[in-house]
Amino acid sequence: MPNMRYVILQQGRELQFVEMPEDYAYQLSALNLRLNKEIDKLTAANVPELPLAVAECDRLELLREGDSLESGLAYINRLEQAFAAIQENHYPLIALLTEIRALQAQLEQWYEEEEENGH
Repeated sequence: MPNMRYVILQQGRELQFVEMPEDYAYQLSALNLRLNKEIDKLTAANVPELPLAVAECDRLELLREGDSLESGLAYINRLEQAFAAIQENHYPLIALLTEIRALQAQLEQWYEEEEENGH
């Protein structure tokens, strides 16, 4: 089984738990921090609210009944859809979308290779 890391995101009082392949967890955290830094520069009306990456860990055991893990690919797909829907005219949104889509492509390839290897 491949090594996974967990990125913990916080939005208000809610926590989100994203399971990432070990080699890509840092990229998700770094992307999240960059998006949070840049999102205030967007002027569109439909800018999504972003959680903030607050921690990464190697092992995670969820103890609350309502909490769940989300795969990194599912999370990045939702993120890409949210940013693709933004109607922005004043900020180079394409740069942020390019970063999101680059990680999305890497994760898609990783999951395909894992499937081929029977994991």
